Amino acid sequence: MIAQSTLAEKLGLSRSAVAGHIMNLTRKGYIQGKGYVIAPEQYAAVIGGANMDLCGRSAAALVMGDSNPGELISGPGGVARNIADNLGRLGSSVQFIGAVGNDLWGEQLLSACRQAGVGVDHCLVIPGRTSSTYLSIHDPDGELHLALNDMALLETLDATELARRNGVFERANAIVLDANLSESALGYLFHTHSDKAIFVDPVSAVKAGKIAPYLAQIHTLKPNRTEAELLSGCRIERPEQLPEVAAILHDQGVKRLLISLGAQGAYASDEGTGQFISAEKTQVNNVTGAGDALMAGLVHGYLHHHSWTDTLEFALAAARLALQSETTIHSKMSEKAVRRLIEESTC
Repeated sequence: MIAQSTLAEKLGLSRSAVAGHIMNLTRKGYIQGKGYVIAPEQYAAVIGGANMDLCGRSAAALVMGDSNPGELISGPGGVARNIADNLGRLGSSVQFIGAVGNDLWGEQLLSACRQAGVGVDHCLVIPGRTSSTYLSIHDPDGELHLALNDMALLETLDATELARRNGVFERANAIVLDANLSESALGYLFHTHSDKAIFVDPVSAVKAGKIAPYLAQIHTLKPNRTEAELLSGCRIERPEQLPEVAAILHDQGVKRLLISLGAQGAYASDEGTGQFISAEKTQVNNVTGAGDALMAGLVHGYLHHHSWTDTLEFALAAARLALQSETTIHSKMSEKAVRRLIEESTC
C-alpha cells in the first residue's frame, strides 16, 4: 500500500518513473491489482513419461537383421520429463509428475530433473518396480529407424494418484502432458482442469488417438504430420492442405497449433491465422530431443506472456539448439543460448 511518492523517494527516482515501472509490471502480469498485489510464481505442471533412454547410432548404413558397429549411450529421457528438463534450463518454474521405480534408474531420472531446476516432490515412486526404458536405433545421420519402449509403469499414475496431487494442478498456470498417460489420467486432467491452459504432445500416431476426445480442452497442440492427419481425419498430401487441417482442429477447439514437418519445416496456426515456417539449415546430431525442446519453448513463451509470434521464434530456435546436441537434452540449453541463436540467424 506504499504511496508512489514514497517509493520514488526510497529508490531515488521520480514519481513518474515509478508510475511507469508499476504500469509495465501490471501490463506484464507481475502486479495483479490495487495495493500492488504481487502475482504468485508462474509455473507449469508437466505430467507424463519418464524413462532411461538407450540410444544406439550406427557407424555406417544400417543393415537390418545383422549386428551393426556403432556407439551406445544412455541418459534420462521420456517426453514429459524432457519437456520439463528443457523448461527448467530455460529458466521457467516447473513441477514434474511422473512414475519411476525405486531403482538406480529411477534415482537417476529424479536427480537429473533436480539438476535442471525441476521440482519432483510429487512424482510417484513405486517400490519393487523397474523404471521405464526407451531404446532407439539411429543411422549415421541421426535419423531414427527403430524404437522400443517399456512404459507400462506409467499406467500406475492414474486418476486416483493425480487427484491426490490436485493442488499442484490448481495452482499451475499451465498444464503440459504427453499421450503416454493412461486413459484414466487423461480423463481426469481434461475434465477436472479444463480451465487451465493445457499443452499436449501426442507422442506418436499410435497414442495420439487417446487425446482425440479432448481437442476442445487443448490450448496448444504439437503434432507431427502423421498425428495431425489422425486427429483431423484429413490426409496431408500437399503443403497447401495444411491450412485446411489446421482449420479442422481449430473448429474442434484447439487454440494454438504447431505441426512439425521435419526437414520441411513446420506450420503454425493461432485460431485461424496460419503460417508456413521453413526449416533452417543446422547441424543435426540427434533428432530425438528436438520436439521436446520445441514444446518447452512454447510453454516458456506462454508463462512469460510473450506474443505468439515471439513464442514461435523462440520455440523453433530452442529446437534448433537441441538438434546440435549429441544427447537428448542439450547441456547448454538456456534462454540466453536460444536468444543468441536467434540473433545469429538474423545476421
